[in-house]
Amino acid sequence: MTYRCLLQMALLLCFSTTALSSSYSLLRFQQRRSVAVCQKLLWQLPSTPQHCLEFRMDFQVPEEMKQAQQFRKEDAVLVMYEVLQQIFGILTRDFSSTGWSETIVEDLLVELYGQMNRLEPIHKEIMQKKNFTMGDTTVLHLKKYYFSLVQYLKSKEYNRCAWTVVRVQILMNFSFLKSLTGYLRD
Repeated sequence: MTYRCLLQMALLLCFSTTALSSSYSLLRFQQRRSVAVCQKLLWQLPSTPQHCLEFRMDFQVPEEMKQAQQFRKEDAVLVMYEVLQQIFGILTRDFSSTGWSETIVEDLLVELYGQMNRLEPIHKEIMQKKNFTMGDTTVLHLKKYYFSLVQYLKSKEYNRCAWTVVRVQILMNFSFLKSLTGYLRD
């Protein structure tokens, strides 16, 4: 299983080019497809019974994620990159109590990695040129939000119900990512 995952990551690296930084339209298409794949994979993970409803919590979702906002494409790239990194970090934690398929989680991680890999050249370019306006503040809000998700998982000792709650949050995050891809235009 690990070999397959590494092989897929290596292939993604081989096909990744910095030419993407000049084609936001291509990036938008690739990201939308990849977000849809991630959502599909997340839906394939089994959820847990009704008794987990008592585990729900208000994670103080950043306003930028709740309301449609106008982002410049550079800000959207910064925010997307941060969201993907944070989700990747969460999904590499101990999910053994969930009964989730390792194969599905590995496929999800490969897809997330591919998205980050496609965004990375543009992300670096934006950071070097400091060509962003509100992305940095949004990123700070996102870091606080994801920190609360991780703390929640830790406090619940990564139990199945806690993972169910976090899975729902991640699904909502992919809806946000999908809306952000609309800002990636040439």
